[in-house]
Amino acid sequence: MAGRRLTEKQRQRIARQQDNRRARLSKRVEQALLTSGNSDTLHGRVISRHGQHLLVQDEEGKDHHCLFRQNLGEIVCGDRVLWQVASDDQGVVVSLLPRTTVLSRPDYSGRDKPLAANITQLIVVLAPKPAPTGYLTDQYLVAAELIGVKALITLNKADLLEAKEWREFQQQYAYYEEIGYPMVGVSARREHGLEPLMERLSGETSILVGQSGVGKSSLINALIPHRDETIGELSETSGLGRHTTSVATLHFLENGGEIIDSPGVRSFRLGKITRQQLETGFREFAPFLGQCQFSNCTHRSEPGCALIEASHAGVIHLERLKNFLHMAEQLGKSR
Repeated sequence: MAGRRLTEKQRQRIARQQDNRRARLSKRVEQALLTSGNSDTLHGRVISRHGQHLLVQDEEGKDHHCLFRQNLGEIVCGDRVLWQVASDDQGVVVSLLPRTTVLSRPDYSGRDKPLAANITQLIVVLAPKPAPTGYLTDQYLVAAELIGVKALITLNKADLLEAKEWREFQQQYAYYEEIGYPMVGVSARREHGLEPLMERLSGETSILVGQSGVGKSSLINALIPHRDETIGELSETSGLGRHTTSVATLHFLENGGEIIDSPGVRSFRLGKITRQQLETGFREFAPFLGQCQFSNCTHRSEPGCALIEASHAGVIHLERLKNFLHMAEQLGKSR
């Protein structure tokens, strides 16, 4: 959903307010470090962030309320950091450690905004209602390919359909498994209904994505039975109060997996990528890229297009090719 356009004066006023806020916070950060006199750095993991406040878990599993230096850029849930103790109940993050992966999307100004870091698996949640959109699903899968993480398609709300209807629903998306994306069916309401998903979560740092209404919150609540208690503890530790329920939070599962509960991933758009990057985001295109008759082939109607021929042969699903062409068109509009 497009936000309202800001006037130049409004943008300038917001920028000044943000600069003043950052300046005040920088003074607090440096004052906290000077007061502590502590130069020892510790390793930590960002459990959640609200504004300029972080909840950092140390290597012993204890949570600390931290501020962070402004020159570190955007720090997000899942980041690994170095921090220093500033007082008994507060610390300061002084360094952001290299990320293995980062999931981001464009903000209102078109700049990439990180959502979560160091994830290993993107879980795309679909459900019978609301009806899935293949276009959004393919956007998520392209994002997974480009950042180099696993992608899993989870068909939720199995309890809403009869057995025959459920099989038909699964069959609609069977081509994703043929491409190489695993698919599991789950239900938060049925006994043992989450076991197929739990197996895939083990040993991974996952984030759930999907359109509104597909049941991500229900899945999170079922996967993390004591989530409300955890949020209460985070709120008390971090001092974020009611805001804690509206920020991305990293949870640890009993099977060794980790899951990021991110209310911010309610909608999604690809950031600034090239057409070539978009092509590589469709993994089944790989054998045919560079095989078209024309080097500048747009894959729309040119003779000798390898992708079109592959779609006619059933090797590339026609819906996937259509979604690629639409995304390519949107890339041109965003420049």
